[in-house]
Amino acid sequence: MSAGDLLYSDTEEALRDSVRHLFADRCPPESVAKAYEQPPQDFSDLWRTLAAELGVAGLLVPESLGGAGAGAREAAVVMEEIGRAVAPVPYLSSAVLATVALLEAGETEILPELARGSLTAALAVPLSAAPWEPIAGVSAGADGVSGSVSSVAGADAADVLVVPVAGHDGLELHTVSCSAAGVEVLPVLALDMTRPLADVRFSGAQSTRVGAADGPIAAALQAGATLLASEQLGLAQWCFDTTLDYAKQRKQFGRAIGSYQAIKHRLADLWFEVGAATAAARYAADTRARGDDDADVAGSIAQAYCSGVAVNAAEECVQLHGGIGMTWEYPAHLYLKRAKSDQLALGTPYRHRARVAQSVNLPVS
Repeated sequence: MSAGDLLYSDTEEALRDSVRHLFADRCPPESVAKAYEQPPQDFSDLWRTLAAELGVAGLLVPESLGGAGAGAREAAVVMEEIGRAVAPVPYLSSAVLATVALLEAGETEILPELARGSLTAALAVPLSAAPWEPIAGVSAGADGVSGSVSSVAGADAADVLVVPVAGHDGLELHTVSCSAAGVEVLPVLALDMTRPLADVRFSGAQSTRVGAADGPIAAALQAGATLLASEQLGLAQWCFDTTLDYAKQRKQFGRAIGSYQAIKHRLADLWFEVGAATAAARYAADTRARGDDDADVAGSIAQAYCSGVAVNAAEECVQLHGGIGMTWEYPAHLYLKRAKSDQLALGTPYRHRARVAQSVNLPVS
């Protein structure tokens, strides 16, 4: 195992600036909150700009297939900024989960379209699925694929579904057009409506077989869990920065609340946690980018740790803002909802810790 560089490169910083400026201009908090309205605001233009004009949809796609030929480090930077803005874009579901699954399966026709941002895809597995868990898959018949999958992230915005199908020789990976006959996408009420979930039903839908699915799905979910830690880092960093600024400005009894020892201690603890989360998330992304043998373990450690940090940071943000933190108009609730939802996505912290324990022969309590 070789040592990696956890510092951000000039290229990564430039990418961060571009994505951050786009989100600041196109999805400020008051706009993001409209994801909870009925009907919800359409953010497809934001996604098209992010995917096509900035080119981030193709970061993990090789140049030979029309992508940027970058890696997990660059994708992690984008995920951090998505967390900082709780941006309602299907980057995780399309540019990470579906893209990695198709890459690992050797698909070459849809990937160039995904890289250009002209198509959006979703991996038809529950968002709660852990990387090492077996996926049942829908069934294949003479008339097409049939079955249902619950709580699929990004299905409502997808053009193509990447579907695990139980075939004669094991689990297969198929692609299904969302507009095909026999496909029904049913949005479900979720805690975090900035990352919509949907149940997907197939009734004899026509599909195209890509290849075997076990390896590609595990790789996609592991990459997703690793990069989700970076989103949680970005979320926690925003909560800390915003709360620190508020504590410096908000006065009670003639003093800034940040001057009180109890507040200082809570902010100091949070600063330490965010710093540790930065190291964990950066190391996980770096090992994955280098194809290090430590990548899966590092990803599970980052996911287990950053999940708790993000939730704690969001809770502290709400509490230390006092009354305004409880209001709908203030964006703190958006971060708390995303943090709690992320904590349950792609394997809970307990399941990731148990997985790490098993890898070093420790008993799982």
